[in-house]
Amino acid sequence: MFKRLDASSTSVRHVQIWLDGEPHSVPDTLTVAAAVLQLRGWQGYRRHVDGSPRAPLCMMGACQECLITIDGRANRQGCLEPVVEGMRIERQGGGSHEA
Repeated sequence: MFKRLDASSTSVRHVQIWLDGEPHSVPDTLTVAAAVLQLRGWQGYRRHVDGSPRAPLCMMGACQECLITIDGRANRQGCLEPVVEGMRIERQGGGSHEA
């Protein structure tokens, strides 16, 4: 569903983020939603209360399907928040996030 395109000849800087307590290095050009999708795939983004997978839909702030906890603040729109060095991200939703 989602696939990152190869970067142009311009070098991309990476930042370290923490996703569910684990460190990851991601390009600083990504939003939080894009970074989580890159690291966990669409089925690992978040869960419905019944445990079924749930993922961002519009990636432009209209649908609210990208809600995620960023730096301890719940229900942030991950598609509108760029990743920054040291950011702490926690996936939301019921059940296990294991894909």
